[in-house]
Amino acid sequence: MVIEVVRIGQRLVRDDRVTTHVALVSRAFGAKRIYMTEVNPEIKDTVEKINKTWGSNFEIVFIDKWKPILKKKKDEKFKIIHLSMYGENINSVEEDLRKEEDLVIVVGAEKVPREIYELADYNVGVGSQPHSEISALAILLDRIQKGKQFEMEFPGAKRKIIPTKNGKNVQVKETRD
Repeated sequence: MVIEVVRIGQRLVRDDRVTTHVALVSRAFGAKRIYMTEVNPEIKDTVEKINKTWGSNFEIVFIDKWKPILKKKKDEKFKIIHLSMYGENINSVEEDLRKEEDLVIVVGAEKVPREIYELADYNVGVGSQPHSEISALAILLDRIQKGKQFEMEFPGAKRKIIPTKNGKNVQVKETRD
């Protein structure tokens, strides 16, 4: 399964941190790339530093417009999932989502254009109360992958967390620079 994310829009000041976290969750939970509109380029630098230290080939792609990407992904047979408070309850659709091959997940920042609701194969609601798009994305990715994303190996990692009951255990690979 290939998972990609499209982040649409950004509210100034507030959303640099939120958009960074949307990218970090996408990366950590197994997405291959995130497409972003209206974003601070420093976010790409932050994620590239994380990739370098913790491993991954996760990619940030800056785009001017979301519509061509979503139409291209539809042509490539990706299923479009739009995260929306108003969508179908995740409990009702998670089994169907797991059966899909390739997914692109749309995460909005501000009011999402009506056209996205119509383009989407699934409009999915995570909960019935306002909350963060970061948490909605994490829950969706976890439900789709049934926790398997926590067993992933990240290529090129210089550091790796070793689960432990108490304390911290980080394996550091020696590098020759």
